[in-house]
Amino acid sequence: MTTVPTSAPASAPAAAPAAAAPAGTQDDADTLIRLYRTTMSKGRATLGELFGKHVELESEGAWVTGEQGRRFLNCGGYGVFLMGARHPTVVRHVEAQLARHPVATRLFLEPQAARAAEALVTRTPRGLERVHFACGGAEAVEAAIKLARTLGRDRLVAAHQGYHGKTTGALSLTGKDVFQEPFRPLLPGVDHVPYGDAAALEEMLRTLPAGRACVVLEPVQGEAGVIVPPDGYLKDVERLCRRHGALFVLDEIQTGLGRLGTWWGADREGVTPDILLTGKGLGGGVLPVSALVATPEAFAAFDKDPYLHTSTFSGTPLAMAAVRGALAATEEDGLVGRAHELGERLLPELRRIAHTHLAGLVREVRGRGLLIGVEFTEPGPAGELLIELIEQGVIANHSLNSHMVLRFTPPAVLTPSDEEFLCEAFDRACRAQAARSLPTQQGGTAHA
Repeated sequence: MTTVPTSAPASAPAAAPAAAAPAGTQDDADTLIRLYRTTMSKGRATLGELFGKHVELESEGAWVTGEQGRRFLNCGGYGVFLMGARHPTVVRHVEAQLARHPVATRLFLEPQAARAAEALVTRTPRGLERVHFACGGAEAVEAAIKLARTLGRDRLVAAHQGYHGKTTGALSLTGKDVFQEPFRPLLPGVDHVPYGDAAALEEMLRTLPAGRACVVLEPVQGEAGVIVPPDGYLKDVERLCRRHGALFVLDEIQTGLGRLGTWWGADREGVTPDILLTGKGLGGGVLPVSALVATPEAFAAFDKDPYLHTSTFSGTPLAMAAVRGALAATEEDGLVGRAHELGERLLPELRRIAHTHLAGLVREVRGRGLLIGVEFTEPGPAGELLIELIEQGVIANHSLNSHMVLRFTPPAVLTPSDEEFLCEAFDRACRAQAARSLPTQQGGTAHA
């Protein structure tokens, strides 16, 4: 594979000395792989080897620093880092709370949770007024399923290839057999329909008992490989849910908070679900936080009994400080608009590069905002290009529900030189991929 110098553009933060490991320990790749294999997961150790045995030690902004000061532009992270790593506004909020009161007793009133909820509902679609905080996205999905059941909506409808998490209830919605098979039987009464097909959803709702359905969908399917639905689809889903008395849950865990170039995927079509789920970047890339935001009607059971659905670390003050910092930083830095503008520039350029060098392998480059997918025509090249990009100094992602799609989720804090670095690295990676994968032409390499 082609390699690049370990230095990054001037926009990359200077590497600070790595925090020292405890006496008698080592954090080199071989030691960590041994520890992963013997104490965590053999498969995860193998992945670490496959992706080049890199060790990540520090992060700041759009950049991750590894051993020997090697820097990588982080366009991965599964959507967590819209504002980059360690955004100063988020860190300031978290450090202040850490020095004061990191974990609450859960008996008394606690201001950070109340203020975080207030800040969140002022930025969600009108009518969504109640918040339940959790840690991971799947926990928010589970809370939505439980709320649906309190309302008599025990028939769940999701989309093929959709991704909603891997806890038992969430996994029942996740439309991928390979993740479900080892754990069946899952929840009963779950059906899947083709994504983006409002007619198929309507036909399904007609077959279900009136007032018993709960529809759970993503505005754009991320893990399915950045599947963008037809214009008007979400509006049609909202209309069908109202017509058939179905609860409408919009999973914006990956797409929300500016990732698509709007605050929410719901905003693009002016829809208001009964429940909106958010996470990923909600903790500002500093702490894990997710949330369910609902109408008062959908939230009624949790309103009535605060002990009906609880979690020890739900709404912990430290995480709530991160939420407040993340929402403030998004507003102050105009990150939603920046995500839109960056996406408008990056998508056509990445599309041009891919089709120039990999015309025989790439089916489509698509996306919205800063959620961009490169779909290949056959299995294999997506993973190979992911590895090649790492060698070129860029971190991207595979798609959990589509092995033929490479995914970019860059931060909205990219500078012009960061953009240039990304496009040049992608160009080099595509050239290297073409040299290995495409047939030669007249003794040379195709599109070299």
